[in-house]
Amino acid sequence: MNAFVDTSVVLRYLLGQTDPVDCWGRWKQAFVSELMRAEFFRAIDRLRLQGEIEDADRVQLGLDFEIFYRTCHRVPVGGQVLARADQPFPTVIGTLDALHLATLLLVQQGTGLELTLLTHDDQLARTALACGVPVLPALNCA
Repeated sequence: MNAFVDTSVVLRYLLGQTDPVDCWGRWKQAFVSELMRAEFFRAIDRLRLQGEIEDADRVQLGLDFEIFYRTCHRVPVGGQVLARADQPFPTVIGTLDALHLATLLLVQQGTGLELTLLTHDDQLARTALACGVPVLPALNCA
């Protein structure tokens, strides 16, 4: 499987939260938007400032993230991504998620690879499925 990994998956895995994706690290190739770095560090800094993690945890999470991030194909947010994110999507999606999904769709178009979106974000998952992109973990559409 070739994966496009969302920040929610990385956070859940590195924070040791319940129900991480069971395919962590078992992908052929992993792609991420360069937006992930800012999203990840904003999230862990917020957790630190709210007292949910300690300074030492923040440091270790940053180191663990860097190891993961270096193994991924990092896709810049350029004009093509912004132009695709401007276009309509079949379901409601926020700006950052639209940028991630636009990146995934353009990577697929440019490489011919089928990418599976790894996300814990229901809105992003729903829109990806509506665009024909496989999603893990499976979205409960009931």
